[in-house]
Amino acid sequence: QVQLVESGGGLVQAGGSLRLSCAASARTFSSVFMAWFRQAPGKEREFVAAISWGAGRTSYTDSVKGRFTVSRDNAKNTVYLQMNSLKPEDTAVYYCAAKYYTSSYSFPTTYSYWGQGTQVTVSS
Repeated sequence: QVQLVESGGGLVQAGGSLRLSCAASARTFSSVFMAWFRQAPGKEREFVAAISWGAGRTSYTDSVKGRFTVSRDNAKNTVYLQMNSLKPEDTAVYYCAAKYYTSSYSFPTTYSYWGQGTQVTVSS
């Protein structure tokens, strides 16, 4: 069982930065594959970024490459999403998600564990 709690969302102007955090309760957090998704009003939940167990591999959706960075601290059972150069189209509820395998990591239906979400609003 994995429980996830996100924090760090808020309102920011275009071009600004935010850092999201996701604290996990998993006893074997270092074995858990983590990802961030987002969902804007009226749209489907979409993949944003993912990070492997040992943080050796990361993956990003094209629209955030070069602006967002995913990282994890296994000692703190926490994964982060540093978001720079934010754009109004980044506005969404951001969710962290977890699972114990890596296949199909960009598909939200493959994740068993989800946080409650944190709102990110970017004003123009």
